[in-house]
Amino acid sequence: MVSDMELVARVTGSNDQAAFQMLVERHQAAIRGFLRRLLHGDYGTADDLAQETFLMAYRKLHTLKSGGSFVSWLHTIAYRQFLGFTRKHLRQQVMAEPPEQSHDPGQSVDAEILVQRLMGFVSPEERACMTLAYSSGLSHPEISEVTGYPMGTVKSHIQRGKQKLQRWLKDHDHTISKDKPGTGKGPAQEAQRA
Repeated sequence: MVSDMELVARVTGSNDQAAFQMLVERHQAAIRGFLRRLLHGDYGTADDLAQETFLMAYRKLHTLKSGGSFVSWLHTIAYRQFLGFTRKHLRQQVMAEPPEQSHDPGQSVDAEILVQRLMGFVSPEERACMTLAYSSGLSHPEISEVTGYPMGTVKSHIQRGKQKLQRWLKDHDHTISKDKPGTGKGPAQEAQRA
């Protein structure tokens, strides 16, 4: 399998459109999933921002540093697209409704819907750090690079977000595991799949 950096070299070296298409196909699901969680499941806006992310990535691909991580770089662009959107639409930001009090967490619930609702209980900063850690599998240094937050702030956002989710799930007779970021497991383990 051709590495991301080999595909990047093809695009920057000879404007290989097929190589860029391979990068898009390889990473579009992860970027869309990341943006959907940040936007509480607003699929339309997430897809629009994902498209803008890839357009910006194509235009700025020459700025990717040699030896850098394409995945982290791409998530950084997506996160900046999200921040730009929220600044422009602060008052109109689409927020998912919190789960109804009569909601029975013991019932079979589509994991993606549960994640979208649960993410409404954490701040946008906590949501970004948690999504990057658990759904995208990025390390704390990579999350720090993507968000621009210091490493301690990243850890705090993840910890506070987990505590909020644990509190809600406990209050609603649910439990979550206490696995560490980057292991692919953690809060609402079932619900963290993209």
